[in-house]
Amino acid sequence: MSGSDTAQHPFGTGEIEVLSPIHGTVLAKVPNERPEAVAAIVRELREQQREWEAIGSAARAGWLRELRDWLLAQQDRIADVLQSESGKPRAEAEIELPFVAEAISYFARHATEFLADERIRPSGLLSAPKRMTRIHRPYPVVGVISPWNFPMLIPGADAVTALLAGAAVLLKPSEVTPLTALELQRGWREIGAPAVFAVVTGDGVTGSAVVENVDYVQFTGSTRTGQAIAHRCVDRMIPYSLELGGKDPAIVLADADLDRAVRGIAWGALLNSGQACVSIERVYVEAPIHDEFVARLVDQVAALRQGDDRVHHTVDLGAMATPAQRAIAQRHIDEALDAGARALTGGDDGYNGAFLAPTVLVDVDDTMSCMREETFGPTIPIVKVADADEAVRRANQSGYGLSASVWTRDRARGERIARALEVGAVNVDDVVANLFEMGLPHGGWKRSGSGARLGGAAGLRKYTRQQAITAPRVRPLPWEPLWYPYGPRKARVVRWLLAVAATVGSASMWRLPARTR
Repeated sequence: MSGSDTAQHPFGTGEIEVLSPIHGTVLAKVPNERPEAVAAIVRELREQQREWEAIGSAARAGWLRELRDWLLAQQDRIADVLQSESGKPRAEAEIELPFVAEAISYFARHATEFLADERIRPSGLLSAPKRMTRIHRPYPVVGVISPWNFPMLIPGADAVTALLAGAAVLLKPSEVTPLTALELQRGWREIGAPAVFAVVTGDGVTGSAVVENVDYVQFTGSTRTGQAIAHRCVDRMIPYSLELGGKDPAIVLADADLDRAVRGIAWGALLNSGQACVSIERVYVEAPIHDEFVARLVDQVAALRQGDDRVHHTVDLGAMATPAQRAIAQRHIDEALDAGARALTGGDDGYNGAFLAPTVLVDVDDTMSCMREETFGPTIPIVKVADADEAVRRANQSGYGLSASVWTRDRARGERIARALEVGAVNVDDVVANLFEMGLPHGGWKRSGSGARLGGAAGLRKYTRQQAITAPRVRPLPWEPLWYPYGPRKARVVRWLLAVAATVGSASMWRLPARTR
């Protein structure tokens, strides 16, 4: 669910105007925080984090549940704010907050289990007399840098897991959609929670300051910006997790349920006007059903309603979030048409400057920008292929590897094809379904990122550092076999004991079970 890093405002100004993507009117002005202000906020968060970690996972879960209840009580207001700054249809503006609420419920319920100390079996003779424990200690301050396309869902899920892990969180939302994030901050303050969560608004300079000061970076956005962040994190020797761009393929096999495939691909490609990193951006259809699939998809797309609905749920597609992103999508359409592709729906400038008509493209090939570059817009390029092997080969040619879908009535065959695709997630006979299961990881391969969000225990532990603790099981002797002084007899005995232990295996010798407490 990454977004392009297109900026509307010049760097260095004192305030940023938040504009309606539909009307171009000013919705609000927010501070454009400078690096020194960001550094001061991080210092304060780091101070507060010590007590936040100390209160334990159960107490932290209690605060997050209070935030969840506050958010659910404010659903309509937050949907108003989100829709006003993103241009989404009302139906899509209303689904982000419940996703965050579910994430809170799931991770709060399992936080104590996921973060519990772990007892470790001895692996050799020298460790057998020790009580060994692996513990999970949070990074003090996690910086979450989030995009404009899902202004509640993405930062909400990332901030929730980091807070439950025991970290303090500094959220830097996109300058295009900062108002929804500020609602999240308002809720945290109104429930009276500890001061371990803050939102800092601003441009790219502000985002760079976050990277310069925090202890862990969670970034969602373009591949170009993600690479720059990764380089800086390496320089600072701090960890990071990146969810970057996508060019997700859909493979439609000849035995697919066409009614389901058409509906699913239309939604998966055009959700949020195609402004999702998991949008279907390439469709490979086996030749025997290609023509029928295209005809049905064109009918489905042509029937969609586009516009500004607010509250009433009367449209299916909203506006593009920024003029710059709309221009990218229009360029991909124009370049495809110039190279010989045909637009069976859309293809022109749509309604006005804020909207782009959903466009089904045929006669495309893999050299076109609409097939190679992340479009992040309402386009559906379709390619006819001879068979599943050709579809997999062409799907894997992309430098991106976020997710994919396979459409077939044969589940076993669909799962076999899924295992051949070079992506982080594959949905068989569905699209983006993996995102609705908190126990599954969401992360990209290749140029689509590094690391993952969600994923059960890993979703919390990613924000922690492992620490190893050893202690004697019983009162130890005044000396250890490897300590000074050295001598030939002692060396022979130690070497023999270690060889025996290595051959037999100490875990079976000592029968010491691993357990979690």
